[in-house]
Amino acid sequence: MDLATALAGLDDHPWARVTDAYGPADGLPELLRTLAGDDDEAAEGALSELYSCLLHQGTVHPASAAAAPYLARIAAAGIRPVVVLRLLGGMAGSEDECGIGEGVVRDAVASQLPLLLPLLADPDPAVRPAAAWAVGHTRRSGSVTMALRDRWTVETDPGVRAELLVALGRSDLAAASAEADALLGDDTPARVRLAALLVHLEIEERWTTVHHRAVLRLLPAGEHGVDRYGPHCRAPLDTIVDNLLQRDTDRDREAALTLLQAALRDPRPGVRDEALRAAGHACRLSRSAPARLLPTVTELAAHPEAQDLLGLLGTLAADAAPLLAELAAGPDDEAADRALAALVRVDPRRATPLLARHLDRRPHSLAAAGHRAAAVPFDPDLLAAVRSHLASGGIDDNRTAALVGLVQRWGPRAVAALPELSAVLPRFPYAASAVAAVAMGAPATVREHAGAVLAAATGPISVARAHYDVTGDPRVLLAAITERLTTPKAPAVRETTDALNAAADLGPAAAGLLPALVALQAAADQERRPTRHARQDNDVATARALWQIDGDAEQAVDLLAAVLDRTAGGEPWHHRTVVGALRAAASLGVAGQPLVPRLERLLDDPRKAAAAALALLDIEHPDTVDLGRLADAALHAVESGADTAGGCEALRALGPAALDGGRRGEVAYLAENDRRIVRHGLVEDLMGEDERLRVLLAELLE
Repeated sequence: MDLATALAGLDDHPWARVTDAYGPADGLPELLRTLAGDDDEAAEGALSELYSCLLHQGTVHPASAAAAPYLARIAAAGIRPVVVLRLLGGMAGSEDECGIGEGVVRDAVASQLPLLLPLLADPDPAVRPAAAWAVGHTRRSGSVTMALRDRWTVETDPGVRAELLVALGRSDLAAASAEADALLGDDTPARVRLAALLVHLEIEERWTTVHHRAVLRLLPAGEHGVDRYGPHCRAPLDTIVDNLLQRDTDRDREAALTLLQAALRDPRPGVRDEALRAAGHACRLSRSAPARLLPTVTELAAHPEAQDLLGLLGTLAADAAPLLAELAAGPDDEAADRALAALVRVDPRRATPLLARHLDRRPHSLAAAGHRAAAVPFDPDLLAAVRSHLASGGIDDNRTAALVGLVQRWGPRAVAALPELSAVLPRFPYAASAVAAVAMGAPATVREHAGAVLAAATGPISVARAHYDVTGDPRVLLAAITERLTTPKAPAVRETTDALNAAADLGPAAAGLLPALVALQAAADQERRPTRHARQDNDVATARALWQIDGDAEQAVDLLAAVLDRTAGGEPWHHRTVVGALRAAASLGVAGQPLVPRLERLLDDPRKAAAAALALLDIEHPDTVDLGRLADAALHAVESGADTAGGCEALRALGPAALDGGRRGEVAYLAENDRRIVRHGLVEDLMGEDERLRVLLAELLE
């Protein structure tokens, strides 16, 4: 197939009528043409853009299905087939579909199998595994199974054979299992053995000592690179442990943790590194894993990977604190710093004097102490070190943020740092929040000084808000809001949203801003070309402001209804905007009743269900609200891990009556089951948030 044939009809397709991750897909023809062009550097850039448009963070869109035939033809024409096949396989394998029916993109890729299957026999050994990856993800039996088995019988390259076996498992698991049964022995190439183990995991065959020994003989497994285009290619031990733990049985959990303990005790450094990473993965999945693995991990506490894991475990690793403290007091700055960073999370009180003594030489420890979840206690010596560090000048943004964060959490006890905070404020406006925190509760003269410092500073709305928090005088904040809303040159979108929210929080004191709010809204309506997020976020903030300032429920309802309608497609990036709109709707109380049908529809979306339930509880009449339905929606938000904190908040607001029948048992299961519920977010926060969730769920039961 030549290039002209591959791109035939490209410009005739109605691309503007289909959407990708960013809106109308009218830019795709040029990207596809560039991908197929002679300029390698331009093609690489086009490929990156295509991933962003068609498989953005693993999500597929209508344009993904529309582009599949052209991508398949490009690959069949021998134009950059490996990278194109990888994209096609990723699209076919995605189950995160936005604005398109279930399986539509997979079907679109499968419709190109006549072009893709011949690539299984391509002379290039790099193309053959990519072809297996792509066709396997169509999950079609029949022709795909036959083609994969035919290629399996003649393929000699171990790496390609491994990919064929994994692909066969996706196409016909029974057929792959029949092939895999005889492939666990030492005479089988390592990659193929690992592929056979992955197939055994997929069929959920009982894990035996044969499998256990086969894994240990393959370690470190990451060097074998099976399922090479998948997210776990370099961490197959993680995949094995993950699969066993997800089965959620005592037997399989024991198998996973026993395997990890054996790997952690292996003297080979490469195996130990891989085992420590997999142990961290296990601890993020299983609530019992930390206690089981901690003694072995603590024995390796001098190892950087072990220190990272102990830090992630936080207070769950309290037994390791004495050894970490000993390592943190060592002469090697780099090694001591990493140990101290772990100790900050494990036992912050024990870490504090060491941090105070060596703050200028402990960047990792400072970053850990500055994390928003860190519980570093106030200490005069540490405060003195922080002040000295702030005053030294030349510190970068990350270190300044960590120091300022520490001071802010200490609040009035750290008021002595006010001069240093004032000095860094012009360069780092976020220090305004720390200025307010230390000045609150201080003598009047200190508050006056802090107010003067903040009034003289320029920067984002947050600086003016800090001034209002300290002084209670709204004039500086009102002036800053007015400037943001009326300046001829539009400020950053986020600044406009912040200004509108600040106006809402001022309430009737911001009555003078109403003409500016009306003018801003009229300009936005006239422009009709806002960025994807700007219009929605600004409309939510405007609705809040109109209601809080003037009690204008009618216009607030109209704005919120428009936001909920415009974000009804389910795009993940709208989640926070929608939750903000729901919280704004809740503040309307009974005046928000016209929004009830829209809110009820959101109860089925676990990311938004908790906020919708809270809004309905505030808006609907107590005699008509369906507490059971709201409780079910909140529980789904918790058990799915989509919004655990919001779900607990909603359940608490609904009260004990909502936990009747089987719901109480479900809450108990979520609190006591071994599998963690919190699985998304910053990796350093996951286990701590899950432990806090267990406490919240237990409190609900009480």
